[in-house]
Amino acid sequence: MRTTKYSSELFGLIMVKKKDIKEDQEILEKEEVQQEVEEKAPEAEEKKKSSKKKAKKEDAITELGEKLQEQTDKYMRLSAEFDNYRKRTLKEKMDLTKSAGESILVNILPVIDDFERALQSMDSVEETDNTKAMKEGVSLIYNRFIEFLKQNGIKEIEAKEADFDTDLHEALTKIPAPAEELKGKVVDVIQKGYYLNEKVIRFAKVVIGE
Repeated sequence: MRTTKYSSELFGLIMVKKKDIKEDQEILEKEEVQQEVEEKAPEAEEKKKSSKKKAKKEDAITELGEKLQEQTDKYMRLSAEFDNYRKRTLKEKMDLTKSAGESILVNILPVIDDFERALQSMDSVEETDNTKAMKEGVSLIYNRFIEFLKQNGIKEIEAKEADFDTDLHEALTKIPAPAEELKGKVVDVIQKGYYLNEKVIRFAKVVIGE
């Protein structure tokens, strides 16, 4: 009986010990888990901070990109506006210079007419040493004027015996054509017409044959 009693007590002690060991193991496992959590907590926090920093950096880059695009658009618009202004100003300057030059050249044409009439008058005067020298002087000045006009794009409109063209000629009157082939053509030029770089600046005043 005593042996049985001892055996029961021993069994009880063993069971208690096992229980204690199990509880100790559970406590140890919990402590290990807690320690592992505590050890990983700074790493997780660091990752969280790193993620936030990365997100902020990406937002800052996006914002900078948008600002850069905005500034680029403004620059492109300003560049285009300045280029248009420069072209417009240059065109206006060229037009002004061209119109001013054209006005001067057109005002010279009556002087050329006067020279031509003077030369024609001299042809009808009896030639002497004085008239010959005068004619040569006038011819010299006239030729220089003609050369100056040519250098500046002035060219005479061909009119005599040409087909009448309303884009080039101004008909002052009509007369019977001296020949059949001159009908509808210019039979006489009252005043010469001129081009300026292919633009008519004075129509030729002509007589038409009919």
